[in-house]
Amino acid sequence: MKITRFEDIDAWKESRILVETIYLVTKEVRDFAFVNQITRAAVSVMSNIAEGFDRNSNKEFIHFLIISRGSLSEVKSLLYVAIDIVI
Repeated sequence: MKITRFEDIDAWKESRILVETIYLVTKEVRDFAFVNQITRAAVSVMSNIAEGFDRNSNKEFIHFLIISRGSLSEVKSLLYVAIDIVI
C-alpha cells in the first residue's frame, strides 16, 4: 500500500498521540517555560514528519525525519527533567 497522505504514516499518528498526552499531563504545571518547551518539541515531532512527507523528495523526507527524531529526543530529555523534579 502506497502512502499518499502524511496522516496515514504510523509515526505521525503516534506523534499526534504524544502531543495530546503532553498537553494533558502538563495542563496543571505552573512552570510555563517548561510546558512551552516540551509542547513545542512534541509538536515539532509531528510537524516535521508532515512537512518532510509533503516535500515530495525522499532525501528531504529523510532530513525532516532526522529533525523529528531530534525533537523526540528533546521531549524524552525534558520528561527526565520532569521525573527528577517530581521525585
